[in-house]
Formats: sequence, C-alpha cells, structure tokens
Amino acid sequence: MVPLDTLEQIRSRFQFLEAKMADGAEAGEIAALAREYAELKPVVAEIEAYRDMLDAQAQAEAMLDDAEMRELAEEELAGLKEALPELEGRLRVALLPKDAADARPAIIEIRPGTGGEEAALFAGDLLRMYQRYAETKGWRFSIIELAETELGGVKEVVANVAGDGVFARLKFESGVHRVQRVPETESGGRIHTSAATVAVLPEAEEVDIDIPTTDIRIDTMRASGAGGQHVNTTDSAVRITHIPSGIVVTSSEKSQHQNRAIAMAHLRSKLFDLERQKADEERAADRKAQVGSGDRSERIRTYNFPQGRMTDHRIGLTLYKLTEIVGGDLDEVIDALIAADQAEKLAEQGL
Repeated sequence: MVPLDTLEQIRSRFQFLEAKMADGAEAGEIAALAREYAELKPVVAEIEAYRDMLDAQAQAEAMLDDAEMRELAEEELAGLKEALPELEGRLRVALLPKDAADARPAIIEIRPGTGGEEAALFAGDLLRMYQRYAETKGWRFSIIELAETELGGVKEVVANVAGDGVFARLKFESGVHRVQRVPETESGGRIHTSAATVAVLPEAEEVDIDIPTTDIRIDTMRASGAGGQHVNTTDSAVRITHIPSGIVVTSSEKSQHQNRAIAMAHLRSKLFDLERQKADEERAADRKAQVGSGDRSERIRTYNFPQGRMTDHRIGLTLYKLTEIVGGDLDEVIDALIAADQAEKLAEQGL
C-alpha cells in the first residue's frame, strides 16, 4: 500500500502551487511554479483516483454489517479489490522521480559503424525510421547536418526533434544498432552484419550550460550539399570546437548567423549530455542498469532482415514485424523499454 502521508504531502504542495499562481506570483517565479504545477498535476490525478477507490472500499466494508446491503457490498468489494492493484501500480509509477529532461526536444546523431558502405546505407535506414516515427507522433524533425555517400548512405547525420515528450520516448535509442541482411552491394547473396551508432541528447538551454567564449574556436567554411550538389559559394558553414573537451560541431545552413546559433545549441546539448552521463554514472556506481541510455558503445538492438526479426537485447524483446518497425512503427518497442525502466526504478525504491 502506498503511504498516505506521502500522498497528502504531494496534494498539499499542489494546492499551494495552485493558490500561489492564482494570487499572482512574481514574473521571475511564475515559470518555475507553472512547470512544477504541470509536473504534479497528473500525479495528483492518480492520487485522487486512488483515494476515491479507498473511500469506496471503506464504505462498502461498512455496508457489510447491514444484512440488506451485504450482497451488494460484497459484489462492490470484489470489483474494487480487483481494480485496486492496477490503480496502485499506476500511482507508484506516477510517484517515480521524473527525468527533468523528458519533456525536452532531442538531438539525434547517427553514424555508420562497422560494415563499410552497407553500414552507411543502414544509417540512412535508421534516419528514415526516426523521421517516419516523428511524423506519426506529430513531431517536427529538422536535419541540422547531413553528409551522404555516393550510393545514398549516411556518413553522419545530426537532427533536431521537437514536440511533446520527445526525449522521454527517444532516450533509450542511444547505442549500437546492428543489422543482418544481404547488402545491395553484395552480389553473392551472403548475409552481412553491419552496425550504426545512435546518440540521443536532450536539447539544452542556455541556462543549463555556460560556455565561456575563451573555451571555443569558431571557424567558417564553404558549405556543400550531398554529393557535391547545390554548392554554397559563400563561407557560411560554421564549425565550433570546444577546446576543453575536444567536441566539434558543425552546421551548414545558408545563413552564417543561423549556423552559429544551431551549432552552439548542438554544442550545449552535447556538454549537457556529458554532465547527465557523469551524474548517472555516479548514482549507479554500485549497480549496472539493465535499461540504460548512456553507454554509446552498448549493442542494444539487432535488425535481422532474413527472419523479419527485431531483437532488443537489453530487455530480451523479440518482434517479428521488422518491416513495420523500420517503417517507423516504434511504439511497441519504446513502450516496452519505458515499462522495463519503470519496473527497475520501482524495484530500486521498494515501491
């Protein structure tokens, strides 16, 4: 049973926030109050539903002493006892500490790994998979940087994905994705294994990361499109090097001013992600997370085309619907990863 005093503390805090905003908070604190209020609102909704069910259960139990009402009370109690575990489960999940970055947009980086041209083609398949998934969710998918091979594969792509709860749903995609299939470049019909890496970073805001101008070097260069097409004759592309970490980011839009802003946003997100990874490692120093989003070298998933099979190795999930998954139907996979992560956190907290 969830401790009622904990629930009451959360309700009291929510009511305080509600009253504070209604009274007219100062401009400097209204944003923070509204953010906390929005985070607590779904939690309080689950608390109210849980308390309503406990009240109904208590009323039904009191009716057991009434001979005329006993049969009705027993029937109602049976239904309440059947429904209560599911409600308690939802409440426990709602009470889990939230990842502050879950509501943020995300930056996706995809690069080919082992496998040569076939790995680059697979990286392109992953790019299209995430583009289609973003379309199904109503998210905005914007390419920041794209370098392609002559055969249409992807040497490197960086994209921004904006919308509701983007990072919460994409953060478990980070890692090594492996493909097993007969490559287009293979004439003998042999199955090859190739790989591509995916990194998903929460988009950082200026207040999250302070980057002194002395820590960066900004270079301008000539931008060009895929395969050398659509060459931009002005030096508008921007490359920013973060000297302390060695991180390099680029942006190749037509406007140099816009490129600086895009590249700086990308750099902030990479540095913000490094800080998050460090904090996660410190918290998890005495255990190994089963469902992680920080280890970029971890082989997380295999796409086996001959068998039409996708396997996520972190949670042992295998689905024989590869065409649909590569076509952007990722909800079943992502829902399973989120559920596994929640179960692990519940176990850690003893909820």
